[in-house]
Amino acid sequence: MGERTANVQDADFSATVIALAGIIAARRTADPESSYTARLLTSQPDYLLKKLVEEACELTLAVKDADHEHIRYEAADLVYHLLVLLQREGVSLAELAGELQARMK
Repeated sequence: MGERTANVQDADFSATVIALAGIIAARRTADPESSYTARLLTSQPDYLLKKLVEEACELTLAVKDADHEHIRYEAADLVYHLLVLLQREGVSLAELAGELQARMK
């Protein structure tokens, strides 16, 4: 687990995710030596997949501990790595939203 984020304030989820997805897309052309995101986008697929599983496990453990701040922290890690995976695989946020909306019956 990384260092917990200090001074977290509530924010608009949609705007935040859209902005983060844009940053991730822009990092596709960054130097993998200096950008963790670029490294995730350009490395062997297993590297990113392992990170995604790791973050899901860490979130699960945080939930078992009923640690609210830890849950928030690990959920953010999981969402970030999921957004990187979607960018890598060419799945847009609009496609994801369409999939989720189609399930809301």
